[in-house]
Amino acid sequence: MTSAHETTGTTGIVCPYCGWPDDAEPFQLVSRHSTAAGSTVWTRCGCGSLQVRAVDGRGAHVVTRGRPPAGIPPARACGTPG
Repeated sequence: MTSAHETTGTTGIVCPYCGWPDDAEPFQLVSRHSTAAGSTVWTRCGCGSLQVRAVDGRGAHVVTRGRPPAGIPPARACGTPG
């Protein structure tokens, strides 16, 4: 599911709504909060899905995500082939 115009992630974990790799740009930083274990980062995927990422000594990973805004077709919102 990659092309010359896409960024390939290294974790192999992708957004279930648009297929974009969780560790690749574009995503928008919404807020960052310190925690005892590191930080919690709220981001928005290119398709509009709000994501909560836990960041600690092992790196960052999405722990939960919301749905993209209504009207966004699955697997096409971030420009990935569908």
